Amino acid sequence: MAELLFVPEYDQPISYIQRTRSYYLALGYEKPYVWAHYTDVPFAPLQKPLQNSVIGLITTAVPFNPLKGDQGLGAAYNASAKFYEPYALLCDGDADLRIAHVGIDRQHANMVEMACWFPLEVARQASDRGRISRLAKHFYGLPTNRSQRHTLEIDAPVILANCIADGVDIAILVPNCPICHQSIALLARYLEEAGMPTVIVGAAKDIIEYCGVPRFVFNDFPLGNAAGRPGDPKSQNAIFELALKLLEQAPGPRATIQTEFLWSHDPSWKLDYMNIERLSNQEIMKLRLEAEAARLTAKEIRLNTVGK
Repeated sequence: MAELLFVPEYDQPISYIQRTRSYYLALGYEKPYVWAHYTDVPFAPLQKPLQNSVIGLITTAVPFNPLKGDQGLGAAYNASAKFYEPYALLCDGDADLRIAHVGIDRQHANMVEMACWFPLEVARQASDRGRISRLAKHFYGLPTNRSQRHTLEIDAPVILANCIADGVDIAILVPNCPICHQSIALLARYLEEAGMPTVIVGAAKDIIEYCGVPRFVFNDFPLGNAAGRPGDPKSQNAIFELALKLLEQAPGPRATIQTEFLWSHDPSWKLDYMNIERLSNQEIMKLRLEAEAARLTAKEIRLNTVGK
């Protein structure tokens, strides 16, 4: 009888909800975060073919500012680089967006190649070959916000207004960290309720599906690289095309499709992110101090930024 060659048990989508709960409980935060969860999911069908549609790109990455500390290769979590209000920047400009301000997988994700987290160039190529009508004048930045109410009541209306002003027909959203995925999921629901079809390209399957969204392209990649593998334009273009196809073919809400691409033939990278079982007591104490320092930095920036 042939041997059954199963993959390791851990070679499955990471449970980020459970990982983050266990992580912050171990750090001493006694009240677990309550993740957004809905049973009903809005769904806006396409109103016109993609070749006649204006596409809006939405990201949780932040424009690079050299005055806000290290945000490059291997940068530690940088609370100083966070942003707290939605932004809109020109699509035909020289964008430089970074992800050091959020809780990505720093051990495994690429932090240099923007195409791994923001598909601006592949979207331009799709426009050039007529797959879509054109990109909107701007792309839009959504703050990563633990307050679900703030995302829905403050940030989402701003993003929707910007999309309407630019004549956006369809939105493609790409999150980075766990909370980014939730914020983006909430925004997708908000846009769909307003009649705008959306598709999310993400890496935290449990968070997206727990919240409940219309269309989701899942890449089993490290957090921060949901849009494609580094140095691999083939995967980046194929993933974007799959998002377009899902917009065209999704029969209804909660339509999830997983891409064919592997991050690595060795799936052990999935064991590292926020895995409290792999940390010593000394490491846990150090992380607790770093988390508190980052929380205070972010609080100060928010107080000095929001509403000004």
